[in-house]
Parts: sequence; structure tokens; C-alpha cells
Amino acid sequence: MRALSIAASGMQAQQLNVDVISHNIANMNTTSYKRQRAEFQDMLYQNLERPGSTSSASGSVLPLGIQLGVGVRADAVGRMTEQGGISVTNNAYDLAINGRGFFQITLPSGQTGYTRAGNMAVNADGQIVTADGYALEPAITIPDEAVAVQITRDGIVEVTLEGQTAPQQIGQIEIASFINPAGLEAIGDNLYLETPASGTANVGTPGASGLGTVMQGHLELSNVNAVEEISALIVAQRAYEMNARVITAADEMLQSTTQLR
Repeated sequence: MRALSIAASGMQAQQLNVDVISHNIANMNTTSYKRQRAEFQDMLYQNLERPGSTSSASGSVLPLGIQLGVGVRADAVGRMTEQGGISVTNNAYDLAINGRGFFQITLPSGQTGYTRAGNMAVNADGQIVTADGYALEPAITIPDEAVAVQITRDGIVEVTLEGQTAPQQIGQIEIASFINPAGLEAIGDNLYLETPASGTANVGTPGASGLGTVMQGHLELSNVNAVEEISALIVAQRAYEMNARVITAADEMLQSTTQLR
């Protein structure tokens, strides 16, 4: 009986769907988190009678045929990269990208990671780093005698030194964009790695070549919508229950068959 395996595949698919939704809900307050969505495909069909095949010697053609599907399978878990809301923090080292782009981060392995989480800080050497201590790329060092830090919308970093009134430029923040940002590999800690699916990084100054601008004293929020996620969770739960009911019905049909005398 195909119904058992078909319904089982449906339950497995909805289990994955619930896993993805629960991950979104868990990251509702994660800085710059991008929500995910499970996508599915129908599985291979069994052709008992192929549509368009000849049904008689006179050349009659079957208009429909008989094709029986064998269930559903997970096709992908896509990432929705639309902009999240912007929150004001008034922290000089909190940075948000308004528009396209990612901050570049130097990982301990030497690779370049990418992130939209701009909750930066300054380490003991004065370098601007992420919450995990990974340096911003290109590296920017804040002098010890700096009393104020200003970062413009186009990523220019200026400091006001003690005893001076005119700010001095000490660095330039560069951001990277990808033709397919959903193809980046998420490695946790709000970091992504470049992949063949994402394409190569297009690096430039904020505000140039379609790149977003930098907002100092702001953070990008998660783009998870709580109402949408709860609604999707209810739909997934009901779909799981209906597939479970199909298995129960198939079991009762088999039980009726075994009781025939």
C-alpha cells in the first residue's frame, strides 16, 4: 500500500518544516538574522499508463494516463535576505548596513567571513572587532588618545584626539556584496562564507556601486515576523496531523484485509 510510505514522507517533510520554523523563532532577537524557509518537491511518479501513449491500433492517444506519486521530499532550505528593521543604540561601535552588503571579517583560519551583524567593539590593541574578537577587514585601529569616534555613511572612520578639535581620518570601512547572497554558507556566530553558489565578493566603499550605507549607532534587527512564523507553525502542525491520519487510515484498511475469510 503506497499510502503508508507517501504519508510517512509527508510527516518527515513537515518535521523538517517545523525544525526550520523553530530555528527562526529562536533567533527572533538575533542581530541581523535572516529567516529561513523550507521548500519541497513532489517525488518520482510511477507511470501505470503514460499520458500520450497509444491506446489502440487506430492510433488513439490517452489524454490523461495514470501517474501515481510516491510522496514529497525536501528540496532546499532557503534564506530570505530582505532588510531587517534598524534599531537605535547610540553606541559608537554599533554599525548597521542600510541596503546591500556585508562587513568583512578576518577569521582565525585566515579566511574572510561576512556578516551584517555590526555589534562591534574595540580590543586591547585598539582594533575594531566583532563580539567574538575577530578583526574587521580592512583592519582599523583606534588611537589610545581618541576621545570621540565618527563613522560616516560612506564608511570613513574619523577620530577626535585629546586636545584637538578637528577630526582625523584613520581608516575606511569596505563592504562586500554578492549576486546571490542566499547562496552563502552560514557557519554560525552571524557569519557566512563565500561559496560557488553565492558568486565572488564585490568589494567597495559603502554607498558606491549599489552597496548600502553604514549607520553608526544603529543595529539591524532580525527579519523574522513572529505572526507569520506562528501561523506557519500551525499550518505545519496540521499538515503533520493529516499525514498521521492517512497512516492510521491505511493501517485500518490493511487490518480489514487481513480479517477477510
